[in-house]
Amino acid sequence: MKDFKDKVVVITGGATGIGFSFAKRFGNEGAKVVIAARRQNRIDDAVAKLKSMGIEASGTACDVTKREDIEALADYAWNQYEEVHAIVNNAGVGPLMKSVIDATDEEIMSVLNINLMGVWHGVQVFGKRFREQGVASAIYNVGSENSLFDGVPMGGEYVVSKHGVLALTDILRKEVPDFIDVGLICPGLVNSELGDGGIQVGMDTDKYTDVAIQQIKAGKFYIVSHAYNMARIEERFGEMKTAFDTYAPRYENDVEFDVRTIFEKTSGH
Repeated sequence: MKDFKDKVVVITGGATGIGFSFAKRFGNEGAKVVIAARRQNRIDDAVAKLKSMGIEASGTACDVTKREDIEALADYAWNQYEEVHAIVNNAGVGPLMKSVIDATDEEIMSVLNINLMGVWHGVQVFGKRFREQGVASAIYNVGSENSLFDGVPMGGEYVVSKHGVLALTDILRKEVPDFIDVGLICPGLVNSELGDGGIQVGMDTDKYTDVAIQQIKAGKFYIVSHAYNMARIEERFGEMKTAFDTYAPRYENDVEFDVRTIFEKTSGH
């Protein structure tokens, strides 16, 4: 979406950090903002701040790991307004800082349930309603630079969750009707409350969302920021390219075993 004036934008994890900064950005673009978070008192504080800036805002408590809470959030937004136009699936938690081998099932799932399944719930609940509504709308999923490479050693469950958000969002954009825009927001290290004690050594939060909102308005899929990420990306894909060039080089008609080509032929898609 290129114009957010008078549009209704719902943001999970919108009471603090990147989510709150996005609420300000969308509000400054003329959007009506609905924020959600687990703690109602933080929502109330955030809504009061947004209103003091002249932004139309409201909010309700929501645990994104519970589909029924996301349904209730959607009900709240549509009851507030006749239409809703965008969802920013932003709620998330930080890494455990444990090795892949040592992390327990409970610890792993505590991250995946919020960072991946919380996004999936938002996509499904709001996506179905957007599809039925039939007007221009958008789904923005907040991944991470860790969607593109491993930026957090000792954070396997976190990196897996963010790689999952990339996969989910990339598939989603190929499945939705043309009137639904889809974007993957890939923050690098940004000041926030993510993790114990928060993060205060990253990019200024408002500076980050200023960079991101321009790409969102331009309709970009990959919404990026931190320039040094290209060094990590080139390292990863350079290693892949070397492997293919050495052991599986291109040849004439190598499309014969391309999984997407085969799927489209056999499924009729």
